[in-house]
Amino acid sequence: MSEAEKEALKPVISSIEKQMGTLARIIALEAGKSYPAYNRLVDELGIRGNIKALEALAELITYIDPSKGFRKTRNLLGLFKPTRERRKIYSGHLRRALQRLTASTNKNTSFRLTAKKEKQMLSKIWRIYRQEALGRLAIPAQG
Repeated sequence: MSEAEKEALKPVISSIEKQMGTLARIIALEAGKSYPAYNRLVDELGIRGNIKALEALAELITYIDPSKGFRKTRNLLGLFKPTRERRKIYSGHLRRALQRLTASTNKNTSFRLTAKKEKQMLSKIWRIYRQEALGRLAIPAQG
């Protein structure tokens, strides 16, 4: 692409980025209204103000089922050991949302992401969301 084409496309790209930002804000606001655990997750992860991370968390939280175990949630996002026997099936768009969230909270690029960091992030999200969803029953030895 020539320099003239790049200069001609800069306003278009900036306009699209602004629209994506406003759409991400709307998604984050709706998630805060729909899911009570969302605001607690935002505070625990320290991502308030980071629009991309808020949108990725909103995308993830819609698919996390607190009644299912962590292993099923982990397998849904493709965080499993590779096997030769059969092909594992997972949700690619959820995995990319987890990668965006992990990269933005750890403040590093997607090239430096590891599955271990993604698993730790998913574990933290799953534990907090499960505690909020199940309430006092999920926290043992209280009283």
